[in-house]
Amino acid sequence: MYKCIIIDDEPIAIRVIRNHLSVFNDFEIVAECANAPEAMPIISRERIDLLFCDIQMPQITGIDFVRSLAHPPKIIFTTAYRDYAIEAFELNVVDYLLKPVSFERFTKAINNFLETETTHVVPARKTISDKKEEHDYIFLKADKKHYKINLNEILYFESLGDYVMVFTSTKKIVTKERIRNLAAKLPEKDFMQIHRSYIVSISKIESVGGGFVEIDKKKLPVGRNYKPQVNQLLQNN
Repeated sequence: MYKCIIIDDEPIAIRVIRNHLSVFNDFEIVAECANAPEAMPIISRERIDLLFCDIQMPQITGIDFVRSLAHPPKIIFTTAYRDYAIEAFELNVVDYLLKPVSFERFTKAINNFLETETTHVVPARKTISDKKEEHDYIFLKADKKHYKINLNEILYFESLGDYVMVFTSTKKIVTKERIRNLAAKLPEKDFMQIHRSYIVSISKIESVGGGFVEIDKKKLPVGRNYKPQVNQLLQNN
């Protein structure tokens, strides 16, 4: 049973989340709070698996509240504002739902959460013995064709749910593939997963900052669970 808390200063918004969640098995709402301070003692004394949290709230915003937690549960933000999406995903949240939250969109967020619970983090480094054979290229299916892509041309991969967008120095390709499956096909010496949504080419990294990796002048977020691998890369080099 997954224990959940809903934090929102709008009773209607709480009711919507409660009604949507009632359709799913194995979810228990431990508390419904009108602001973040109400939730703090509950989170400190109970094991909470999932937090539905509004962003614009009195006293403290949802983003600042999550940042204040030493060991936050999985987070799904629910908000009427698009402006905070980048800040939210830098916190490695499960999803970012815009109000009014449709049941279809809510279902996708729950599936994202369940996926994080049932799959382990893909190791950034695998031993060569884990792979049968390594090549300097991969084939990816797109537009009813299989494209051969040289690994040294790849900048990074970005997950789009059931799809992955591949960015190279000259083009981008969208293929129907889960990023965790794609990670298993890549040579560990050349690629590193830095976020549940990003795999990067190590040789294409231009800089590493606080919580991001820069490639081709684009800052890609480093997820909390992947920071040790990035730090190890810096130490080794």
